[in-house]
Order: sequence, then C-alpha cells, then structure tokens
Amino acid sequence: MKLNGKIAVVTGASRGIGKAIATRLASEGAIVAINYREDAKAKPAEALVSELNSKGFKAQAFRADVSKPTECHTLLDDVAKTFGRVDILVSNAGIEHFGKLEEITAQDFERVFSVNVAGQLFVTQAASRYLPSGGRIVLTSSVSAQISIFHHTLYAASKAAVSAMVLNLAPELGERGITINAIAPGGTATDMAKENGKLYTHPALQNVSPEALLKSKASLQRLAQPEEIAAAVTFLVSDDASYVTGSTLAVPGFLTSAEKSLR
Repeated sequence: MKLNGKIAVVTGASRGIGKAIATRLASEGAIVAINYREDAKAKPAEALVSELNSKGFKAQAFRADVSKPTECHTLLDDVAKTFGRVDILVSNAGIEHFGKLEEITAQDFERVFSVNVAGQLFVTQAASRYLPSGGRIVLTSSVSAQISIFHHTLYAASKAAVSAMVLNLAPELGERGITINAIAPGGTATDMAKENGKLYTHPALQNVSPEALLKSKASLQRLAQPEEIAAAVTFLVSDDASYVTGSTLAVPGFLTSAEKSLR
C-alpha cells in the first residue's frame, strides 16, 4: 500500500496501459480519478470503476478531453472538489499516427500534438495548481522518440517533446517539492498495439513472420504486458522515487540493437 490515501488522476484510463495504471495505483491504496475522453468511452470507464470498487478500492470516472486546455483545468478542478486535493497526476492519454512525409497534413499535426503534447502540458499546468510538496507527475513518452521507425515521424516527434518537457519542468516544479518524470513504454500488448502493430514493421520485412521478428529484436522475446508498464509508473509516483525528476524511464524490453540495425 505504497500510495495509501493518495488522490491520483489518470488520463486516458478506460483501456490498455491507462487501465492497468489505474488498477495498480488503486491496489496500492490510492483513490483514483479515471479520466475518459468521450461519451463512447464512458461505459468501459464506469465498468472499471465498478470493478475497482467491488474489490474494495476507491475510484470515480471523470469525462474530459485533454486536448482542450479548458477541459484539463475543469478535470482537475472537479477532482479536487470531489476528493479535497490532488497528489498524483499520470498523463497517459495519447493517440498514434503513421504517415509518409508528403501525406502529413496540418490537421494531422494539430490532432497529434494537441493530445500528445499540448494535452500533457496543460493537464500538468492544471494539476500543478493543486499538487502539494511531495506531489508526483508522470507523463507518457515512448521509445519511439529514440529509435527509427518507418513513417512514424509525427508521433515520434510528439513523444520526444514530452521528454523535453519533463526535463525542463523539473527545476521549476522542484522549487515546490514536486517531481515530474515520463515513462517511455516499448511494444505493449494492448488494443492499440493490435490496431497498429503491423505498421511498426519496415515494408521490406512485411513477409517475415511476426514471431520471427519479435525473437530477432526482443531481449525477453515478448511484448510487455500493460501491468509491467503500470509497475514502472507506480515506482515513479511512490516515495521510492523521491529523488528522481526530469527523467524519462524507458521500459523497452522488446527493443534491442537488432531494431537499430533496421535503420
């Protein structure tokens, strides 16, 4: 129960890694505000709340589109009003993008950066008004910011911006005793991975079986489970990471030098 009584906000928490993070934080004693973006996601968010509450944990769902700065502030205002304070922010909401350079549009840029960069910046801004000394912020970057992946420029750039953000916000928030870090997952077995996994393979290797590719690139020869990413996040928001700030913690178990050899 590392987080007993802490109030934690997790954005994009209705599925995948966000769901695993919310579940792990709740199991460690935190009261979790589960954020979802649209009404279509309300059902899985409420289902997660019911599941956690049935286990004796405490959680509540909050709707907000974090790509809109005003809704970021409304989200944190609502959580603080409901629970009395905010101790932890985990900014997990994000969207994928693959596309050729000549096909990237201004609309694509706005859509990706409004969620992956602006959304994380403004939810951090909103949370900073409430976080006390000892508060914890974890944003979501990606190992994609550090490796070459075909047609992945826009997404990778957005995630690289997140790592730069935590590095530069660390001294500012540190004056108030608040730490800020980022988590950089590698390939993780989620619904999003099922939808986009094949796009991570260079066209020249499309005829190679996924199993063979995974074994050629994997130290552990498998994708991460969402719960393994959640465990790393739990470390960063706990007292165990009290002297860790401005860092991007990579959890890239499936990426090795073999991936770099594809550049």
